[in-house]
Parts: sequence; structure tokens; C-alpha cells
Amino acid sequence: MTIADTYPSYNNTGFRMQQTMRWFGPSDPVSLADIKQAGCTAVVTALHHVTNGEVWTKEEIVKRKNEIEKAGLLWSVVESVPVHEAIKTQTKGFQLFIDNYKQSIKNLSSCGIKIITYNFMPVLDWTRTDLEYIVEDGSKALRFERAAYIAFDIFILKRKEAIENYSLQEIERAEKRFNEMTENEKILLQKNIIAGLPGSEESFTLQQFQQALDTYQNINADQLRQHLIYFLQEIIPIADECNLKMVIHPDDPPYSIFGLPRIVRTAADIEAIIMAVPSLNNGLCFCTGSFGVRPDNDLPAMIKKFADRINFIHLRNTKRNESGDFYEDNHLEGDVDMYAVIKELVKIMQQRKYSIPVRPDHGHQMLDDLNKKTNPGYSAIGRLRGLAEIRGVELGILRSLNEL
Repeated sequence: MTIADTYPSYNNTGFRMQQTMRWFGPSDPVSLADIKQAGCTAVVTALHHVTNGEVWTKEEIVKRKNEIEKAGLLWSVVESVPVHEAIKTQTKGFQLFIDNYKQSIKNLSSCGIKIITYNFMPVLDWTRTDLEYIVEDGSKALRFERAAYIAFDIFILKRKEAIENYSLQEIERAEKRFNEMTENEKILLQKNIIAGLPGSEESFTLQQFQQALDTYQNINADQLRQHLIYFLQEIIPIADECNLKMVIHPDDPPYSIFGLPRIVRTAADIEAIIMAVPSLNNGLCFCTGSFGVRPDNDLPAMIKKFADRINFIHLRNTKRNESGDFYEDNHLEGDVDMYAVIKELVKIMQQRKYSIPVRPDHGHQMLDDLNKKTNPGYSAIGRLRGLAEIRGVELGILRSLNEL
């Protein structure tokens, strides 16, 4: 099977998105057969059983690749090869972990996998406070509630510097929220934040979490950015040799949490990364869910600006409010203008004559999946709905552009 085999042409309407879903390996409740039935031609996955920082061997890569291809699918994107915390903090052993990363890049490329996603978020990967937020139609969504997050930071974690990071109004709201919680709700909140969500690199106890935060005590945003640039200066020459795209995922949420610096939030952040390491293989995973949480991010304009850097797409919508809360809305609803986003993506694919892998990022737990154990955000039916909506918008745009 080749990459060319996986791109149906919509009756020759032009280059289109390669439809994928994220798959968490053999233990994923959503099988490869389910993903294929959804209309996908490829999957996005990783070797989740390999310890963070170790080399991904050719043997393990080939084993996973063969399993995927046996199901009639392609492994088109790695999400993710985790960046070890020692690399982010440049502490003991970090150069060894960079060398291991280089070897993993070489091994993946030799097996025909040419896109690697990664992130540079300190300590925590993507973060939510509620994994079963019930929306109006009765389905369940992922949610970030700022008052609950601050309540955890001040009253459960009891981080020493926490009170300095919030306004008096936010602290009062968080205290009220904390006092209204039952003990079980407090335990669940803690679990949701630090126990590790699907695809997360780490899982912590409360004490371990505080210790991890302490390692960033003297690292501000400028220093973390320099550490990222150093990492890229080390690995991008290897990516160049292998003709492989490294694509960075934005921070989620795209602002500081727990006093940690975050440096992949806005167009200015992406521009700084590109200017420091200008190779075209220093690319971007464009996540509408992460970027869309900030009202100051103009997503269609960002797509135009970074058109030659976008090599992987996460399409997800969020609905935010003035308090800093947001939940994951249906793919064509929420604050992201998904039509405008997909239109710009379609245009750049026609200009580049290149099909970009896309996945419906997250989805509501709905219908029969409400009675099943699923990975939060990664149930089958919600993502199927999202993919169907995305597919319809894309086809309409492709047909309209060809009629002009």
C-alpha cells in the first residue's frame, strides 16, 4: 500500500485531506476495523508502550505498521514521539535523550513514516477539568472550567505561588466552587488533571506533580523557548537528511497553567520557532481546538501565514466564555469558523499539490457509546459524526472552487 492509494479524488475535484483517526494501539476500545468503516484510509498512532525517552526500534515500528496495514490502513502520522522532560528543562541526561530522539527519527523514516507530531508543554500534556460534561443534547464533552482548575491549584495542590497567579475575583470564585464540591468531586477533579489523559506523556500523584512543577521554578518562557530551539537545532538536520516532517502541536490550553511557561500559543510564537530554525521540515500541527480557545488567534489568517508549514491538521471546535471556561462543541459549532478554516486548508492543498492528513480531534460521547467505556474524547461515534461533517464541508468547497 502506498500513500497515493489512500487519497480518493472526489471525482477529480482536487487534492483533499487524508482522513484519519487517532488509534491508541491494540488496547484501544475503537478498533482498526471501526476506523476503516468510518471512511478513514489511515491512522495516527504511537508506540505508547515504549518508555518516554527510549529509542523506538525498527522492530517495534515494523510490528505496529504491519498490524495497521493488515487491517487495510496506512500509518501516516506518528502522534507522538514524546519529548522527555529533561530535554525541556535541559537537566541531567538531556543530551542522551536527544540522541535517542534522533535515532527514533531515523528508524521511523526508514520504515516509511514521514510525519512526527510532538509538543513542548511542560509537565502536563492537554488538560481538562471535566471529562463528562453533559451538553444540551445529552451527549458528553470535554471541558475546562477555570474556577475548578484554580480551586485545585490553591486548595488541593496548595501550590505556594498559586495565589499570586490569579485575581482576587478569580480566587473568590474558586473558593466558592471548592466549598460546593463533595469529596468525591474533589478526588475526580484531581484525577482528571494529573492522572493522565489519552496520549499524555506522564501520570502523577499529587506529590510527584508538585515535584515536577518545582523543576521549572527557575525556567521562564524565554528560557523554555531557547530549550525548544536547541532541541530543534539538534533534530531538524536529521529530519532534513530523512526527508521527514517534524510538526509541533500547540499548547492546550494555550496559556500558562500552574505557573508553567507555555510557548506555542499564538502566531507570534510559531513565527519565532520558524525564524530560529527555518527548515521546511520544522513544521506545524495546526490544531483548531488549541488555537481556537484564544479569541486573539485568527485561525484562517494563521493558515495563510503558515501555509508551507502545516503538515498535519486537528479539526476540533470549542465554545468559550468570558470566565475562561471552554468545552468542546460539535465540529461545525462553537467559536471556530470551521468553514473558513477548511476553505483555507483546501486552498493551500491545491496550491501545494499535496494532501494533508487530518483527524477529527475528539468528539462527543453519544448514542451507544454512552453505555461503553471509551477513552475521553476518543469514542467512535462522536468522531464519526465529526469526520462526516468535515468531509461534507470539504467536498462542498472543492466542488465550488472547481466551478469558479
